[in-house]
Amino acid sequence: MADVVLLDFWASPFGQRCRIALAEKGVAYEYSEQNLEQKSELLLRSNPVHKKIPVLLHGGRPVCESLIILSYIDEVWPEVAPLLPRDPYARSQARFWADYIDNKIVDCQTRLLTMKGEAQEQAKKDMIGALKTLESELGDKDYFGDETFGFVDITFVTLTPWFYTYEKYGDFSVEEHCPKIVAWAARCRGRESVAKALTDPEKVYEIVQEEYGAN
Repeated sequence: MADVVLLDFWASPFGQRCRIALAEKGVAYEYSEQNLEQKSELLLRSNPVHKKIPVLLHGGRPVCESLIILSYIDEVWPEVAPLLPRDPYARSQARFWADYIDNKIVDCQTRLLTMKGEAQEQAKKDMIGALKTLESELGDKDYFGDETFGFVDITFVTLTPWFYTYEKYGDFSVEEHCPKIVAWAARCRGRESVAKALTDPEKVYEIVQEEYGAN
């Protein structure tokens, strides 16, 4: 087994975060595609609590949960492309917004795709509100880390291929409500690490329809 192995699933936005971070750092690793219907013994052994991807194996030792993996990657390979700021306060703020994305945006996404009627309409309003909050934090900066592509950008950018699906299920335009977020997403996709990792938006839509049914 290679020194660095990523247990992942090709369409996972959480696994894509790890791929982007490793690419930004220039870390060589072995990619191990996982069958989530028939989970491998390696995955079950590496993440016995949650039994899910992604898992980063470094020297045979597992690191689980995407945001924890990002922090680990940044600490182990600090010399190239730092993901988190050095300043403790700025670092705490980056972690705050990453946590906001994983809680608020993902929660809105789940409700938007699985609910109907008034509940779905509320999920749409909540999603637009959450995106506007992130746009306010982004402001006129190139990236959430100002001029530096980093932790928050990686956390959020892997959800941007889902915007098309949000729009289809929620009947709204992300760009109409949050043009700066859409411009930021396009800027991020200009990076090779991001472009190689992200799933095509229409493919995401197909996967969601298979999972949850047509909108």
